[in-house]
Amino acid sequence: MPVGTDQSHAVGDSIVPQKLQEKLPQKVEEKVPNAIHDTGVGADTTDNAGVSHATGDSVVPKVAQEAVPKQAEEVLPEKVHPTKV
Repeated sequence: MPVGTDQSHAVGDSIVPQKLQEKLPQKVEEKVPNAIHDTGVGADTTDNAGVSHATGDSVVPKVAQEAVPKQAEEVLPEKVHPTKV
């Protein structure tokens, strides 16, 4: 799994907690809709978006979970956002 970059790639507003932004790979940050985490890159939210794929408690805000594609959720560490059964 890719490691975080210890920096955020947001260029505008974000509701994603700062520490989480610093841990996420840039590609994951760019998958999040700009209305939630503005990286200045268009995010495709049509693939499996609209629902959360968490299988347990998540530190990711519910609105963010529902806005990103399943693939973006699955890249997060299990202790941050569990998606495995």
